[in-house]
Amino acid sequence: MKIKLQIYILGKVMSIEGVLMLLPVICGLIYTEYRNTFIYLVLAAFYIAAGTIISHKKPENMTFYLKDGCIATALSWIVLSVFGCLPFVMTGEIPSFTNAMFETVSGFTTTGASILTNVEGLTHISLLWRSLTHWIGGMGVLVFLLAVVPMSGGSNLNLMKAESPGPSVGKFVPKVRATAKALYLIYLALTVLEILVLIVAGMPVFDSVCSAFGTAGTGGFGIRNDSFASYAPHIQWIVAVFMILFGVNFNFYYLILAKQPGKALKLSEVRVYLAIILASTVLITVNIFRMAGAPGEAARHAFFQVATVITTTGFATTDFDKWPTLSKMILVILMFCGACAGSTGGGVKVSRVQIRFKMIAREIASYINPRAVKKVQIDGKAIDPELERSVSVYFFVFMLIFLGSTLIVGFEGHDLVTTFTSVAATINNIGPGLSMVGPTSNYAFLTGLSKWVLIFDMLAGRLELFPLIIFLNPLAYKGSFKGLFAGKQK
Repeated sequence: MKIKLQIYILGKVMSIEGVLMLLPVICGLIYTEYRNTFIYLVLAAFYIAAGTIISHKKPENMTFYLKDGCIATALSWIVLSVFGCLPFVMTGEIPSFTNAMFETVSGFTTTGASILTNVEGLTHISLLWRSLTHWIGGMGVLVFLLAVVPMSGGSNLNLMKAESPGPSVGKFVPKVRATAKALYLIYLALTVLEILVLIVAGMPVFDSVCSAFGTAGTGGFGIRNDSFASYAPHIQWIVAVFMILFGVNFNFYYLILAKQPGKALKLSEVRVYLAIILASTVLITVNIFRMAGAPGEAARHAFFQVATVITTTGFATTDFDKWPTLSKMILVILMFCGACAGSTGGGVKVSRVQIRFKMIAREIASYINPRAVKKVQIDGKAIDPELERSVSVYFFVFMLIFLGSTLIVGFEGHDLVTTFTSVAATINNIGPGLSMVGPTSNYAFLTGLSKWVLIFDMLAGRLELFPLIIFLNPLAYKGSFKGLFAGKQK
């Protein structure tokens, strides 16, 4: 592992976090929240200064191997979260470090699980920073770093692979930096578009900005205690549509902008994703029709909740924990399914589900006709055996972490639904679960141990498991520090 390269990356990440923290500072000045503004400003200045000093000397060798990318990604997200939670602690709005860390990790990982019992009690500056963590984490801070900082070496795709969600990451254009810029320009454009649409629709400017940040990152931190229940129905429809848009593979948008709509429409993952949304919405609408009282109400609540769960956003317009069992089961399935690869959404990802089903179909076909040679294909292209292997390993590791976390949280003695969905909602980066962690509840009642387990789950889920596992594996550091002290890096 290249220690100097890791330190350089961390310095850049600290500087970026400090610069982004200036946005809440401006907000604090507008709303005359001077005490908190001063604290945020001091922290922002410290992060910028410290990051600049740490990264002032660029390593001669900037080549990234996949191991380096995984460690840099995990370490960056941990450092980002630790420094990101300090404003909450120092302002006294979330005085407990564990709770502040839970809230911040939930923000950066776009989970939306909260320990706050009174969201509206926060100042505007903290509400904006809380929502901004979603936007930062949605596309990824290292993707942002690649977009704005020249980093030579030709292997920066390994850094993007380690952070970007989904089973595979490719380049839109020949250069990784250009790809990162393209991603962020699309991301920024959609965010600005949502802000403008919401303002025109009658939502206050501050609410529009925070809601757009939460929607874009598919995070789900609301700025009202009832999330989106008290907003007008037409605003709920708008936000639901944008949640689905941000859950689409960004390759789709790039192909549209590149005037290749034919290729965009051939992306089977997007078609399957939209089909799942449609089928789930229809089933839930029919199932909750009598509870809602009117067809329009049932359709709106069903569509919004399906959109918020499959994209792992976590907003809510109603207490879906009171819905019939069938509807709740559909939502739990959507929790694990997740959005498209290459989107800001979490979960297992539709593409992985596609590949697994096709692998099952191939296995069944081999029993019927053992001599037949059939390859798994997506969008008319055969899947590389290496990708099949990685998907299989991903599912196995995912289940190991899920089961282990469920057992640890289970020691608290809460009901099975609470225990199961609290882990499912955090490792899939959704936020609200069912029962005691339902859409009208929070995670404040959990013990410190359970909160740290769920913090790990949120990070593992957002980083696609392996970067965090590699970061915690001692073998990844073998000989690294010895090489540093000897003046050489291995």
